[in-house]
Parts: sequence; C-alpha cells; structure tokens
Amino acid sequence: MPALPWLHPERATSLLAALGERILIIDGAMGTMIQRHGLQEADYRGERFSDGSDTHADHHVHGAGCDHGPVEEQDLKGNNDLLLLTRPEIIAGIHTEYLQAGADLVETNTFNATSVSQADYHLEHLVYELNKAGAAVARACCDAVTATTPDRPRFVIGVLGPTSRTASISPDVNDPGFRNTSFDELRGTYREAIEGLIDGGADTIMVETIFDTLNAKAALFAVEEVFDARGGRLPVMISGTITDASGRTLSGQTAEAFHASLAHARPLSIGLNCALGADAMRPHVETLSQVADCFVSAHPNAGLPNAFGEYDETPEEMAATLRGFATDGLLNLVGGCCGSTPAHIRAIADAVSGLPPRALPREREQAA
Repeated sequence: MPALPWLHPERATSLLAALGERILIIDGAMGTMIQRHGLQEADYRGERFSDGSDTHADHHVHGAGCDHGPVEEQDLKGNNDLLLLTRPEIIAGIHTEYLQAGADLVETNTFNATSVSQADYHLEHLVYELNKAGAAVARACCDAVTATTPDRPRFVIGVLGPTSRTASISPDVNDPGFRNTSFDELRGTYREAIEGLIDGGADTIMVETIFDTLNAKAALFAVEEVFDARGGRLPVMISGTITDASGRTLSGQTAEAFHASLAHARPLSIGLNCALGADAMRPHVETLSQVADCFVSAHPNAGLPNAFGEYDETPEEMAATLRGFATDGLLNLVGGCCGSTPAHIRAIADAVSGLPPRALPREREQAA
C-alpha cells in the first residue's frame, strides 16, 4: 500500500528541513505558567459555564447525545484545558512567551482533553471542541511569530496525553485482572481528540508522557484510523516517561523495549519527557539515541519536585546539562516539562545554539 501524502506538505517539508539543520526547541511547561496567573473558579467557568449550563457545546463524534452531567455542582478550577474556551488569551499569552523565548514548536494545551480525563468535570462532550481550540490557539500564535521571521517557521504539536487510566495494569492490588479502561475506549476518545487537533491546524501529533505502552498503542491506532479516513497524515511524535530509578516505564519497559514496541508507527521522533530531571534522564536518552532510526527528543522536568511540590533547577543548571546531551550528539529536539518556564527555554535554546543535531543512523553510515 502506498504511503499517505502529508496533509500539509509545505509545513511538513519545512519541519523536516529544519530538523536537518539544527536542534529544534520545544516549549516548556503549561501548568507551571497557568499557576502564575492565580486563577479562580470564575476564571475557569467564564461566561459560558457560569451557571452550570452549556448551550454552545460543539458536539462531534462521541460527544453527540451524551449526558453532560451536573456541571453546576462540579468545581472546574484546575481543568486547565477548559481555559481554551473560557480564557483563551491566557493560553495564547503563554504560547507567545515560549515562542519569543526561542521555541520552534509549541504543544497544544490539550494534555487532558480526552473523555477519560474530562469525565472528572462532566465535560466529556467538549473533547473535540477543546482539541480544535487548542490547536487553533497555538496555530495563531505560531503564525503571528513566524510572520516576523519568515525564514524560521514555528510549528504546532498536537498533544495527546496519557489519560489517568492504564490499560495494562490493574488499579486494584486485590484484583490484578481488573482494568478501569480498555483499548477500544481509549482508541475512541483519542480518535475524537485527533480529529479536533487536525481541524484546528496542528502540524504534528505527539503521544506524550507515555507510562503505559498499551495506552500509546491505542492512541497510535486511532491516529492511523484518522489518517486513513482523511487520506493524508501528519508527522507523529512519541514521548514516553521513565517513572523512577528503575529506568522503566510504569508498565515495565526499558527505553529500548519502549522503542521496539512503538517503532512500527514510523514516528518522526521518539523521546522522553516528564518524571525525571535532565541528569537522571540522560542514560535513557542515550539508549534511544543508539537504537532509534528516527529523530530523538527530550523535554525533562526542571529537576525533581521539592517537599512543596516545586521545581528548583534553575534555567542555567538545566541548560548546562542539556548542552551536554547536545555536544554528545544525542538530540534532535529539546525542551522542558514540569517546572520549566520561558526563562528555562531561552537558556536551553542559547545553550544548544550552533551545535549540530544528532545524525540519523543512515547519515552516520554514509559518513563512515
């Protein structure tokens, strides 16, 4: 079967060209930046959800006809994805700060924009709308900054988060065979999210913070279903998370096994994010750099959280560590996760500027 064409050929070509020239910069944490605004319940509700009603729901796919639930009885504070609809100017401002700090790619504010995660707020019917809005807000910010520097296009990463459930591990230690989700349930909500991300203008789809590879397989299956239905594809990025000092994902895989399980998706990139600071992440990124025949990404936390749940690693410390990754030829894309800010991204961008990107295996073979 012939490969599907790119849905956005010019943007895909520009992204591939940029990856061939330099290490690209991914943005930093969204939640960290939202917290700085000190938002309250009224901010999350906005006018649309102020009285608990929702008369403007953009139903799509699984959303049509579902039970909205008692939104008026449920606190919405903390549902950061909802700010795309109630305070989009805040999300746009954060994207723009990261772009101005040197980010080449910004991630949509859609980490929890799945029916599994939105069920906590009785807002499952908003999945498509949230993802479309997330991509559209990021797209507008990228286009605005690109217009000022046309020789350096910026790109939108459409984010698919892991959800709060795991398809391969029981949440009940007394019933190891129990599962609180399924492959098909995950596949369905991911498909709805992917449709929204594409319609909103995403350049790539990233399945990120993967702690359960089966969840990721459901996401990637849904990605291919959507691409097949549309007759075209976007570049796909994969980013797992090593959860502790064991060097494994929550579902038990080493970085090498993780790569082997997902390489069939022909990703643009594979990498790691979250859970660890840059120092602790390094050996696992080294492994991916050795085995992956695609680009490699890393966006670690700004160190590990302290007793107050805050991240203490300074921009200078984080940038110095990641520069070491780059000088050793491990990176094609780099950025920050929890605790990182525009200051961290600016320092990282400066630290890797001018350093060559990791050579792909075929390039290394040709140079040998």
